[in-house]
Formats: sequence, structure tokens, C-alpha cells
Amino acid sequence: MAIRLKQAGIHDLVVLEKAGGLGGTWRDNTYPGAACDVPSHLYSFSFEPRTDWSRRFPPQREILEYLWHCARKYEVLPHVRFGCEVTGARFDEDAALWRISTSDGDLSARVLVSACGQLNRPALPPIEGRETFAGAGFHSARWDHGVDLAGKRVAVVGTGASAVQIVPEIAGVAGRLTLFQRSAPYVVDKPDRPYRDWERTVLERVPGAYHLSRARTYALYESRALAFVKYPKLMEGMRARFRRNLHRQIPDPGLRAALEPDYPMGCKRILISNDYYPALTRTNVELVTEAIDRVVPAGIVTRDGATHEADVIVYATGFRSTGFLAPMRIHGRGGRELGREWRDGAEAHLGITVHGFPNLFLLYGPYTNLGHNSIIYMLESQFRYVLGCVEALRRHRLDWIEVRADVQDAFGRQMQERLRATVWEAGCESWYMTADGKVVNNWPGFTFAYRRATRRPDPRDFTARRAS
Repeated sequence: MAIRLKQAGIHDLVVLEKAGGLGGTWRDNTYPGAACDVPSHLYSFSFEPRTDWSRRFPPQREILEYLWHCARKYEVLPHVRFGCEVTGARFDEDAALWRISTSDGDLSARVLVSACGQLNRPALPPIEGRETFAGAGFHSARWDHGVDLAGKRVAVVGTGASAVQIVPEIAGVAGRLTLFQRSAPYVVDKPDRPYRDWERTVLERVPGAYHLSRARTYALYESRALAFVKYPKLMEGMRARFRRNLHRQIPDPGLRAALEPDYPMGCKRILISNDYYPALTRTNVELVTEAIDRVVPAGIVTRDGATHEADVIVYATGFRSTGFLAPMRIHGRGGRELGREWRDGAEAHLGITVHGFPNLFLLYGPYTNLGHNSIIYMLESQFRYVLGCVEALRRHRLDWIEVRADVQDAFGRQMQERLRATVWEAGCESWYMTADGKVVNNWPGFTFAYRRATRRPDPRDFTARRAS
């Protein structure tokens, strides 16, 4: 967003980053095996292609390097205040400014853009006795690299995307690995491999080769939206792929039965891995499906009364995904507080603008997550839309613009109606939904449809106050 603003001639901007470095999820998630599940040519900005990725699916370290490269090349770093956490913001109607409170002092801005992401606050499970554990315990997104796992008894709680990457990496190091599974994930094979030298040469030197690769990958992944949002029965083809993978890699029928999900495929995130199932067949790895009762100093006690001793507990238990801007307290016009406005689930027109909160724009807001394609494509659509709003403020000399309540409400109703037909509401709990079961994270359609919807802001969707 900062790059796009600068390219539009807007240099009076600041990026507030609570951490000591940039990178978001790729800075925070440094656990063994961390990598992306979207191919590298698609998981990168369209305006900054990279032809020398080491693999088809990029590892964490390379993505972080890429983000730093972009920040340096486009001279964003002088605009960044590291170690500056936003605690709250209040819209000053008289001055038409956002008054922003941070850990490093207060500042004011005409426009406030939230780029917090959806998966930035680790969720630790409410298990009794967690604090009594005598060994090392940490969340996967806060990996403690000072803890040596060699020969240790390691417990991994959770079987989501992070666990599927972690378990194969540490199973060969740990003396004993116990994996606690609440619900089995769908895991399909990962079409990953290193790029050959000649391939990288072609991508770099042959005009159009990189963009052709990116377009081909986009089309392949975009076609999967049909199964997620329109015709869930098309998931049967993917399910057959899952079952082949499971039967080929898990010979033991008892273990195979424990790894068979009991919910429709796609209802939760589909995971990709070539080494997760083989890791579970190791003699030093045990899969526990009994529910956890409590943590004790020696390890984890399950509901059947068994104590599973451990030296280290890794909580691969995901994130608090539906709070969006939480824990920041954002106050708009007339004393509105965003948390209260969203008590029944977050709502924002196109996932970007919220009624009652002028000149506030969200990136990766509600209804913009995907189950089938690259979030980078969605974000670039949002960059253009936000930039269009900022340019409208400048061009028409406006104090503020604010999305109309009826426009936001109509969009929210449309989203909920369309979501009812998707696989995400097929009967399971997931991080896509609130505690009350309302899906608020995902876009129920094609990404090209979202790009068309966000091509430019429609003035009819907004009210405005002209500068005096």
C-alpha cells in the first residue's frame, strides 16, 4: 500500500509497525518447515516479479527476503516506525483527522489504513494448567529457537497448517513426538520441487515466460473456486486425491481411520504436504485423538486419565482470526466503537470501508480471505480501491468520505446469502467463522469478480464532507 501511494505521488505517509522488523506472518512464523502453500510466482506482487525463487512453493526465509527487497527498492523503509504499536484511534470530526495513540506517542492523519492481516494474534487453547508445565511451552508463531529438541519428548497440540509443516521437520530430531489431534485435517500431496537452473534462466531472460507461468498458475487455482463457492460436489475429485494420498502413505488401517476427517472436504482449510503422513508412521511418533483434559508439570493428561509425559509443548493452535483490528480500540463518528459495532461479526463494504468510520480503510478485512487462490491478488485489488478513495479526497477537496449504511448492509446481506451455498457452511467449525457460527472471513466468489467489484470506488456508495 505504501509503495502504491508513493507511486501516486503521495509521500506524506507513515507505516506504524509494532514489531522490530517488517514481514508480518513471514517474520513471526519461523518454525521448522515454515513455507507457503501458494506457488511463488503467484505469491508475489505483480509489479515486482521475482524469477529466482528456489522452489515452486516458497519457504518462509525467501518470502521475508522478498518483502525486505521490495521495501528497500521502493524506498518504504524511511516511512516505517518500528517498535510503534497502535493502541487506539479516534476520529476527530471537527478537524477531520484520525487521532492515533501509539506506544511511541500520538500522531494525527487524514487517512488511516489498517493492514494488520487476519492471522496475527496467536490463539492459545483454554486448557487448564498450561502455566504449570515444568518444561518449555510456546505457540508455533512464537517459536523458541533456544530450545533444543534433540532427543526430547515433544508434544504438538493441533493439526492445522503449521503442525503439518512442523511435525515432519522435528520428528527425526525429537526422541519422542506426541501429536494431539482434535479433528483430522484433509491433507493432499504438494506438487513442490526445486526450480532447475535452466528454468530460472528461462524465466529471467525469455520475454513473457514468467508472466505466462504466473497466469497459468492463477488460472489453475482460480478454477478451484467452483468447488468451494458454487458446486461443492466438485470436491469429490479432490477428496479422491486425498484418499489416494492417505492409503498410499498410511498402511496401518487403525491409524488411517484416525486420520480420516468426519466433515465435508473444504469446510476447513485443505492442507498440502508430502511428508506429514509418512512422519506419523515413524516408531517414535504417536497420534493421540483422545481429548486433552489438562496440562500438568510432567506433560498432558487426556480425558481417559492417561498422562503423556513431555519436555516441550508446541501449541500449533492457530490464531484469533475474526477480531480483525483487535485489540486496538477504534472510535469513529458519534462515539462509535468498532468492537461494539462488530459484536455480531465484522462487516465492511467490500471488506474495506465501514459506515461511521470516515477515511478508514481495511486491507484483508472481512470477506476477503480465500480458500483457493493467492491473497496477494486480493490485496492488490484493495490497494487500487483505497488509492482511488485517497485520490478522490484530494481531487474533490474533501474532508472525508464514508460508506453509506445501506450500501454496507446490502453488501453484508449479499455475502451471507452467497456464503450459505459454499462448502464453508457445510457443517463444521473453522477459523473462518465467529463463535456464533457466522462466516466473516471468506470471499464467496472468484477473485476476478472481486477485482471487478473494486476496480474503482463508486461515488454513489459514499457520503462526503467537503473541505471548508
